Amino acid sequence: MKKLVFITLSLLLAVSFWNCEKDDICASGTPVTPRVVIEFYDAANPTVLKNISNLAVAEPTFVNGYGYNGISKIKVPIRTNADVTTLNFIQNGSDTDSSNDNIDAITFNYERVDEYISRACGFKTLFYLNDTNPIVLTADGNNWIQNIVVTQPNIENENEVHVKIYF
Repeated sequence: MKKLVFITLSLLLAVSFWNCEKDDICASGTPVTPRVVIEFYDAANPTVLKNISNLAVAEPTFVNGYGYNGISKIKVPIRTNADVTTLNFIQNGSDTDSSNDNIDAITFNYERVDEYISRACGFKTLFYLNDTNPIVLTADGNNWIQNIVVTQPNIENENEVHVKIYF
């Protein structure tokens, strides 16, 4: 009986793979929805990259976000189900002392285009920052971010910098 079950399962597995098409498996390395690539620069010397320390990035309604430390380039996701995403960039937000946090809210305004990849991979979303008002830094009288420059408004991959932040 055990032998019959084994043969039946083996045959079923073989038929499953035989009927599998190339499209049924999403290969690793397949392009997915890109994140916004942001580089940080020294506001006093705008051509010099500047590492961030204890930066947290979080959507205002989320409890958890992303922490970054000792790097000058980050990648952050934006919403695929809306044309606006606001993210809090929290200076000193990824350390344990919340009393020294300084929150700057940045709003990304964009259009979305869903692009079909394959049956197995589904769709990815591409983003196109608005021409007139692509990114808004909410002024709060204590902004640690001094300036924001959009260098590539078409967020179609993660191979290039989309935004530069000066602080």
